[in-house]
Amino acid sequence: MDRMPRWADVLLVPALSLLLAGAISALVILAIGENPWQALTIMVTGALGSTYGWGYTLYYATNFIFTGLAVALAIHARLFNIGAEGQAAIGGLGVALAMLHLPWPHWSLALLGAMVASALFGAAWALIPAILQAKRGSHIVITTIMFNFIAAALLNYLLVGPLKPPGTMETATARFPPETHLPDFRQMFSWGDTVLFRGTPANITFFVALLACVAVWFLVWRTRLGYEIRAFGLSEPAARYAGIGATRIITVTMLLSGALAGLMAINNTLGEAERLILNAVEGAGFIGIAVALMGRAHPLGVFLAAILFGALYQGGAELALWTSIPREMVVVIQALVILFTGALDNMVRMPVERLFARRRARAALSPPGPTLHPPGRAAAPSDPGKPAE
Repeated sequence: MDRMPRWADVLLVPALSLLLAGAISALVILAIGENPWQALTIMVTGALGSTYGWGYTLYYATNFIFTGLAVALAIHARLFNIGAEGQAAIGGLGVALAMLHLPWPHWSLALLGAMVASALFGAAWALIPAILQAKRGSHIVITTIMFNFIAAALLNYLLVGPLKPPGTMETATARFPPETHLPDFRQMFSWGDTVLFRGTPANITFFVALLACVAVWFLVWRTRLGYEIRAFGLSEPAARYAGIGATRIITVTMLLSGALAGLMAINNTLGEAERLILNAVEGAGFIGIAVALMGRAHPLGVFLAAILFGALYQGGAELALWTSIPREMVVVIQALVILFTGALDNMVRMPVERLFARRRARAALSPPGPTLHPPGRAAAPSDPGKPAE
């Protein structure tokens, strides 16, 4: 029997963790002499109070959806992919090479090409850690962390050398051709004199991220491969006994995970910067870990958690801009949310599980109610030898 209902696991536990993180954040803000309620108001208004705020919130959320899905898919196979940061960075390299060296007559074709290139490069960067785990037993956490640093060093070399345009000082590639530029939310949702999402980087990639959520849900819960991934994650010995090859599952899962992380580059490299720049990922790969854990490795949960972290990023930027609260304090607030929804998850989960266990015990011990008989029928007589009237 489940320790708690599914809705409590998906909604109640994360909500309580978030409330605890908010309460401690309020105490920290109060300790430095600021008004917690004012800080909360500025964060919420800055992230959700206008189309400008929503534009940035959804832009950040798009990045976190891709990296969150990458980590979540690996979790189902009991693999902890810490390499989404590097895989997203290498995915950006694939996008840059495709956009700069292939002709694209229209943005729609460029979008499809960027999807293929980013997914292939992200998957390729996850391939070696996958093989090392499957064949040599090298722990996936260690190898993927190491490949993050290798990816950063590789991009640094390329952007100050072979991919750097002549006569420039920036660590970035040349700008992509105008034909490859994706429509942003301002172009998509403005009409006449009404201009929405002015000056925000949110673009059509957000809808690609939504399609990725649906695709991951279908893969994990509606396909044979998804069943094998979940079975392997629940019990590797049982999966082996059932004929599910460990090498194949580890390799395929990590390839798909790397591809999902690589897809993030469509948003920040093609959609926003329109060129490949150094440190374009900006920690989104690590935030994806918190998003996947808070979302319980379910695409819907990942989507909601990504929106939350996108709002935290945008609201935190507004908070640092309009108050004397230092930006480092915003990082502390984000860290507290990650801490309570990730590392300290059991601190909330275990009391909630005990609460539901006590409720089930009381329900099992309570006497049953009176038996109701259908209308028009008499109750059974107490004397078996006497017919009912």
